[in-house]
Amino acid sequence: MSVNDRTEDALNNKVKNVMTSRSKWHVPASIVSKRTVNPIRETVFNMRAKPNPDKELISLALGDPTIFGNFKIHESCIDAVIKQLQSYKANGYLPAFGCEEARKALAKKFSTEDAPLTIRDIVLGSGASDALNLAIGALCNEDQNILLPRPGFSIYQTISQSKGIECRYYNLLPDRNWEIDLDQLVTLIDDKTACILINNPSNPCGSNFSRQHLESIIQVCETYKLVIIADEIYEDMVFGSTKFYPIASLTKSVPILKVSGLAKRFLVPGWRVGWVFIYDQNGILDEIRDALLSLSNIILGANSLIQHSIPNIIFNTPDEFYQDTINQFERSASVSASVLSEIRGLHVIVPQGAMYMMIGINIEEFKGIKDDVEFAAKLLEEESVMCLPGQCFHYPNYIRITLIPPTEKLKEACDRIREFCIRHHI
Repeated sequence: MSVNDRTEDALNNKVKNVMTSRSKWHVPASIVSKRTVNPIRETVFNMRAKPNPDKELISLALGDPTIFGNFKIHESCIDAVIKQLQSYKANGYLPAFGCEEARKALAKKFSTEDAPLTIRDIVLGSGASDALNLAIGALCNEDQNILLPRPGFSIYQTISQSKGIECRYYNLLPDRNWEIDLDQLVTLIDDKTACILINNPSNPCGSNFSRQHLESIIQVCETYKLVIIADEIYEDMVFGSTKFYPIASLTKSVPILKVSGLAKRFLVPGWRVGWVFIYDQNGILDEIRDALLSLSNIILGANSLIQHSIPNIIFNTPDEFYQDTINQFERSASVSASVLSEIRGLHVIVPQGAMYMMIGINIEEFKGIKDDVEFAAKLLEEESVMCLPGQCFHYPNYIRITLIPPTEKLKEACDRIREFCIRHHI
């Protein structure tokens, strides 16, 4: 048999094998999609509870400040967008990593002597969640691990697991205002640990780390050479005399990718613009800079209209707007704590910032309720108050409520929680 004949036979056999293997439709979902899980949606779906039709539903579950209408965006933000609409110059494609005017404005606004920024240090994303996706994707490889807070926001797990990254959880301590258990944290670190993610102020805890605690965290990261992803989307949203310290302002040696955005500070989560700030005074993250730019090409940039509006938004919105927002959340925290802290079987950890409160449940004190998921389900069924079980955040026997509703509605929800607890308490 000639070489040509053998080649033709091999080709025919290959075609037959392909035809045999593809003789029927078989379209499985991708491995990435199967690894992508949202713990909040899974937990809430499994509750299978419906509100009491005789009572108005009050949702304390969603961290969206727009849903009740009591938090209004400032007119300067509206004017900034209108100006760009009327310019007819903000409707096209932009560089995937963000337009120059927006990045210049952000660098000017947020650069400090202790934590300097230039336009080169800023990458824009489609909301803070996309910025987190960029940061995690740039730093972590499949089969590495990332250190995440427990309790912590579920999107960290969703992003990491979708990429085949192992999630390792360090504990936050409720009796110490949710500070990190640093002794337990260091036991998680090994040669496959890519980075640590720190969320401050915290969702779901409403906590705000002291300067001293942040410096202790930095010392651990310096010792073990851990890059920090700092989710600071709730920056400056702290109550009373509490002060927020950007972690990047406290170190010149540990490299940091800070994630933030417009969503919470400006009360516009649907506008979908977030950012990554690169703090690296020693050239440690040079390769990561290129990685962030490469990954930004996947979605080709955030909303062009809002990007062009950023300079006017961040410079023309008065400080009084931020303070009024914080004052409303602080009043809501006070109202909630005053009612809920008097309820037998509950343990309230008064928040120091953000827009959330975690409430411990002494499950053994409630008859017919086995855990936080059942507590939340029965509360919804009987009182039409919806909150999130702690299991959504890997922290069972707690519930998280938001401080977003108007004061009277929030007080009514807390009163309903009290009535529910009275009925079920042993």
